Amino acid sequence: MLESYVKKTETEAIVQDNLAYTLFSWSKQKGINPISVKYGEGVYLYDYDGKRYLDFSSGLMNVNIGHGHQRVTAAVAAQMQQVSYVTPSCITKARGELGKKLAQISPGHLTKTLFTIGGAEAIENAMKLARLFTGRPKIIARYRAFHGATYGAMTAGGDPRKLANDAQQVPNVIHVEDPYCYRCPWGKEITWCQRECVSHVQRIIEFEGPENIAAIIMEGESGTSGCIKYPPDYLPKIRALCDQHGILLIADEVLSGFGRTGKWFGVNNYDVVPDMIATAKGITSGYLPLGALIVSDEIASRFDDQVLWLGLTYSAHPVCCAAAVEVLNIYEDENLIEHAATMGAYIDQEVGKLKLRHPSIGDFRNTGLLGCLELVKNRETKEPMAPFNARSDEMVIMNKVAAQLRELGMYTFVRWNYIFIAPPLCITNEQVDEGLTMISKAIEIADEYVK
Repeated sequence: MLESYVKKTETEAIVQDNLAYTLFSWSKQKGINPISVKYGEGVYLYDYDGKRYLDFSSGLMNVNIGHGHQRVTAAVAAQMQQVSYVTPSCITKARGELGKKLAQISPGHLTKTLFTIGGAEAIENAMKLARLFTGRPKIIARYRAFHGATYGAMTAGGDPRKLANDAQQVPNVIHVEDPYCYRCPWGKEITWCQRECVSHVQRIIEFEGPENIAAIIMEGESGTSGCIKYPPDYLPKIRALCDQHGILLIADEVLSGFGRTGKWFGVNNYDVVPDMIATAKGITSGYLPLGALIVSDEIASRFDDQVLWLGLTYSAHPVCCAAAVEVLNIYEDENLIEHAATMGAYIDQEVGKLKLRHPSIGDFRNTGLLGCLELVKNRETKEPMAPFNARSDEMVIMNKVAAQLRELGMYTFVRWNYIFIAPPLCITNEQVDEGLTMISKAIEIADEYVK
């Protein structure tokens, strides 16, 4: 009894300190009930009361190698015993090793990297560098994309979380419609459309003046906006438009990089070589903050004799670089990228069975281990269980589903009418089955609202 009492009061103290003295992202601050995580191991998180949660979204789609991998701990400790920080004008062994490894795994001639703090900073610097390199001001981006929460990255994204700061968006960012085949803006089907999603971008280029456009930024594979699947020829056609008009193609691989889609990078699924890759998350598997902007030889060589007007205090932080080097080795040593492709195919198969049982599943979009269920009230009309940018009163059903998932012992990302399935790359068939059983139970709630 005494042990139980002590454990309970410890948990309560931890919760109280966090709620009283820290702020929570993307949330009202009252009435929230966060999970108190004590430790993680593999695909599981454990709270202070001993409850186990299956992490079915890899944190925020970043803990790709799974939780608690002690090889990373050892690499970080070893680096800190040597030196914990040097200015970006100095070099370390870890920085060079990481840069060389990124050059080896990146497509085409993307061989030089500017290291940043995280994904948003990688995007910010990609936009700056595109303008420096081309001398052009404008950036084209997609409405249903998220590129980060700093002002430039926030503007480039179309995610409605930016709307509260709408007046402070940066100038010269133009948005285009998405190739959202399940809800095609042009009312077409992928089997007989004329790729209006591409001709639409072509028209925007013409309207804005190709001589004014520095870059088009595209996610390597869509993530938090609903895992919107590109038509197979979409990115190659966007690449062709860029080549035609001298526009740079920036691939946002912050979420889709490092095995998440069953390839090193999402663009590898389309055989497209961008001019820059902005990435983060899986580069350290979330163990430490680190981002990277990987650029082509052509872009890098421009600054051999010109100043590169980019910089960050913590660029190429040696401890973060050491963590990343070890994480990249783990991907290869444990065959995690190939495993992600295999497990993605297994999930596709098993979700196909769920669709037969649950009329609320309207669509499932998945690449490797980056997928989400889209829940609807009517499969024919595709009326969503909660609309895009839903108000709190429109989230009643999905909130019930999310609460049931947590009660059953799952941690995953539930947003609007989406349930994300993006577990760590080390997940097994049995653990997938465990997770899908929980999801099946939870969406019985949604099934009750199907018309």
